Amino acid sequence: MFKSFKDMPAWQHAIALAEKVHALTDNLPKKEDYGFTSQIRRSALSISANIAEGYGRKHTLDKINFYYNARGSLTETQSHLDYAVRVGYMTKEDSTTMDEALNGLYHEINKIINSLRDTAA
Repeated sequence: MFKSFKDMPAWQHAIALAEKVHALTDNLPKKEDYGFTSQIRRSALSISANIAEGYGRKHTLDKINFYYNARGSLTETQSHLDYAVRVGYMTKEDSTTMDEALNGLYHEINKIINSLRDTAA
């Protein structure tokens, strides 16, 4: 068992991905500061936040729900990345690299959910 959510590899990967999204969106048009830029950064950061909140919950079903929320924020971020490529805000290469990393994290979160589900049964 981990001593802190910060020790969880899934959280570490999620927070690193949020940092990468922040860097990738640093040069987006100023008109997007309160729109797209804010939205993709929030969805990316929400992944690690939900993992942390799930860790902090006592009851297994509560934990699982927050890990599902993390997964939802992850797929939302993937959708935003696809949009960024479509409108020319991001290169296909940057998006593909991020998408691959997010897919890996998606599987990590699934492992956590499945492990918790097995212990709850």
